[in-house]
Amino acid sequence: MKSPDYRVRRATTDDMKALILLWRSVSLRAEELDKRFTEFQIVERADGTLLGAIGLRIAGSDGKIHSEAFSDFGLTDQLRPLLWERIMGVATNHGLFRLWTDEPAPFWKKECGFITPSGEALAKFPAHFGKTDSRLQVLQIKEDRAAPASLDAEFAMFKAQEKERSDKMFQQARLFKNVALALSVLLFVFVIFGVVYLLRYRDRLAPAHPPTSEMSP
Repeated sequence: MKSPDYRVRRATTDDMKALILLWRSVSLRAEELDKRFTEFQIVERADGTLLGAIGLRIAGSDGKIHSEAFSDFGLTDQLRPLLWERIMGVATNHGLFRLWTDEPAPFWKKECGFITPSGEALAKFPAHFGKTDSRLQVLQIKEDRAAPASLDAEFAMFKAQEKERSDKMFQQARLFKNVALALSVLLFVFVIFGVVYLLRYRDRLAPAHPPTSEMSP
């Protein structure tokens, strides 16, 4: 559900100045985040005034929600659901299995279903996202399938098997071709031999005609 007073979209270079001011206002490291501005979804008023922003960093089949910031925290109850809807859309489009966050707001646990990760789940936390801490929470969006690296390995194996199968078929086809060629040569030699033999011994092979007796008158 989107309010007609707000618009949620992906950040662009045109938003950089307003984003840097917003990040600095909540003590976030603007000098680091400005290099990753494409990770951010923003919410603004109809007149283009920036009201809030949140990042979604993606690594493989996982995403991490980070660096939440609002110009007016009195609007968070209205703005967070809008940003959450947008994040879920991005996560779905990227086929993510899990979302992580260390954002402290109760909204992520109460409204979105994030939980404290088990040891098994924590083992899946991408090192690309940095260190974990006690605030880390996870949301399993859908069941894990083969990871991209596993899919690549399976595809490589499939290609190798197909190549081996093709090579075998090619070898068999070449063998059949050679056998057919050999048979053709033998047949040709046999025909030539037969023709030469017939030409050479045709007189002997011709049937003898018995002498005709003359009838006396």
